[in-house]
Amino acid sequence: MGRTREFDVDAAVADAMELFWRRGYAATSIQDLVAATGIGRGSLYAAFGSKDGLYEAALRRYAEESLGRMRERLERDEPVRVVLRDLLLELVDDTVADPARRGCLMTNTAVERLPGDPLAGRVVGRAFDLLAELVAAALRRGRERGELPPDADVTALADFLVTTIQGLRVQGKAGADRRRLSAVVDTALGALPAAPAN
Repeated sequence: MGRTREFDVDAAVADAMELFWRRGYAATSIQDLVAATGIGRGSLYAAFGSKDGLYEAALRRYAEESLGRMRERLERDEPVRVVLRDLLLELVDDTVADPARRGCLMTNTAVERLPGDPLAGRVVGRAFDLLAELVAAALRRGRERGELPPDADVTALADFLVTTIQGLRVQGKAGADRRRLSAVVDTALGALPAAPAN
């Protein structure tokens, strides 16, 4: 009978996620992870196989949490422009309120690790695809309610908005203030096709 693992795996992943988010993959050593989680090196390797294994678990946790929050906002039964504005401005507020300006772990990973890390690429690519699907679904509901033209390409618009979200995260990480980021939000929403005239 194998030994029972003597630590909370979920808590270890949460602690590692915070460290990777703050410092990035390359600047985080196994010893840093040992210190952050309070778990011995051997136990970490036994649970996750490697630093890469723990990084993957941290990325998946971040994706699940952030997509869960965005899903709640995007599935609200309100006009699509209101839903999108609230989501984008909430991301702006989160960015400028963070004294560490960590940005988005998915975006940070795309910049730091891709294309050289196929495993991270799969996690990040899937997260971006899922976000685009959530945005497209909100746009589709808006189109069905007559808030967008019947021929609006919701797939292209969703990709545009996901790209805007990632750009907001990068600009925020680089120190852009709320005024500048809010102006980007206004410009992005202004680019959505107008509702058909009655």
